[in-house]
Amino acid sequence: KHTLQTDLSWDWAKPSLVADWPGEVGEQRSAAPPQPPHIIFILTDDQGYHDVGYHGSDIETPTLDRLAAKGVKLENYYIQPICTPSRSQLLTGRYQIHTGLQHSIIRPRQPNCLPLDQVTLPQKLQEAGYSTHMVGKWHLGFYRKECLPTRRGFDTFLGSLTGNVDYYTYDNCDGPGVCGFDLHEGENVAWGLSGQYSTMLYAQRASHILASHSPQRPLFLYVAFQAVHTPLQSPREYLYRYRTMGNVARRKYAAMVTCMDEAVRNITWALKRYGFYNNSVIIFSSDNGGQTFSGGSNWPLRGRKGTYWEGGVRGLGFVHSPLLKRKQRTSRALMHITDWYPTLVGLAGGTTSAADGLDGYDVWPAISEGRASPRTEILHNIDPLYNHAQHGSLEGGFGIWNTAVQAAIRVGEWKLLTGDPGYGDWIPPQTLATFPGSWWNLERMASVRQAVWLFNISADPYEREDLAGQRPDVVRTLLARLAEYNRTAIPVRYPAENPRAHPDFNGGAWGPWASDEEEEEEEGRARSFFRGRRKKKCKICKLRSFFRKLNTRLMSQRI
Repeated sequence: KHTLQTDLSWDWAKPSLVADWPGEVGEQRSAAPPQPPHIIFILTDDQGYHDVGYHGSDIETPTLDRLAAKGVKLENYYIQPICTPSRSQLLTGRYQIHTGLQHSIIRPRQPNCLPLDQVTLPQKLQEAGYSTHMVGKWHLGFYRKECLPTRRGFDTFLGSLTGNVDYYTYDNCDGPGVCGFDLHEGENVAWGLSGQYSTMLYAQRASHILASHSPQRPLFLYVAFQAVHTPLQSPREYLYRYRTMGNVARRKYAAMVTCMDEAVRNITWALKRYGFYNNSVIIFSSDNGGQTFSGGSNWPLRGRKGTYWEGGVRGLGFVHSPLLKRKQRTSRALMHITDWYPTLVGLAGGTTSAADGLDGYDVWPAISEGRASPRTEILHNIDPLYNHAQHGSLEGGFGIWNTAVQAAIRVGEWKLLTGDPGYGDWIPPQTLATFPGSWWNLERMASVRQAVWLFNISADPYEREDLAGQRPDVVRTLLARLAEYNRTAIPVRYPAENPRAHPDFNGGAWGPWASDEEEEEEEGRARSFFRGRRKKKCKICKLRSFFRKLNTRLMSQRI
């Protein structure tokens, strides 16, 4: 493994290659670039709000700090609380209620994917003449070939289709005994790349794409790092610099973040070397809040991954580009991950219209020039399938809204949550070796005997003062807004798992298993096969039930 890592890090171990930092060299400053800009979108997985140097973290992220300092930091930017929803809204510009993906994630064995009738962001960019490439984690379904990245607008793809894999072996288990290999190049299984640490592999592939592409043709490069999602794995050399960190999970997590930071440095340097940088827009974003049981930290925000508290939905984000008109500043304009779709299509010279049904806004003037954001509200989500809150009711929602339903909305400075938003803890960084320890309960949410919360996020970004009782007028207004959104929602698509998806039927790898002709026949055959196995392996059944319950508690997501 170490030999492979050395081969992959050809420009990492040589600081001289990045000493001439892109932000310090001559830049094109023309008001109108000679051609549409190259767009590089970097998405990290499970990186907490606190887990970047410029937010005061104990984790070293010099590349991200420098890029953000010379660009525009997005400090009123929102994402979704878990993986699939953020990725679907990035690529469609639509809220979950308008794609049928309101509930949970797309699991490996579900016959589900990003709706095939949606025109994706890379497809729009292809129409505008862009070459489109994706590297990293897909997690938007793959049960049919039509769902694959190369069928949804990307010219090339190297990465994983499922939600989490081993960083070296690329194995993913969706329950005991349901394991398979998940690294794909294009539409083929990339068996030969096993053993290479994914963060390094993806950075190298991004560099190779830049090296082989002409800067004269506009490029969209979507790098969706697996880092820093579990499992917590890092090359040894990065662990060493955090050897004094007492908490083991935090130590491994910190090493993974720093490794990812150097991967971003690698990509940025390649942009400069191969002539892309002066006409490029680099966007950095996290996909959801950090998982605090796995080393992440969202401090001082409330909550964690899988919740609708600020710690679950407030995103890390910045834009770095020589094309920005006002640089080296912080933007507090309200933005959401759906906004990237119309914003990037606009930058590419493409067009969007009301007929596209987008929920996002073009926020480039707010980012580049410091203008006011066209966005005034965000529907965080409405999930009718999530476990209903015991103390919620239609009566409690003034007859306007059933407050047992999990939902969250931001309108202006106000944020309303109904139902069960997820664990509402304030969790400091896990610096102690004994974390969580008995002191954990000091900042636990004191009461769960309610189903409505209201906060003035501008004045109270940490959600410590619930104003629902004091401002019933605002509660009514926001409940009515939720009801209006709900009238536009399409039915939730969350199908039962299909045994045909088992990697054993696909040569040991995760991949498409269904087609219009064979799906029904093979599903019946697979169920007969697994019915026989189930009788013989009842202990496996019990283990599966145990792990599902465990996953529910850890992820705050009852599936």
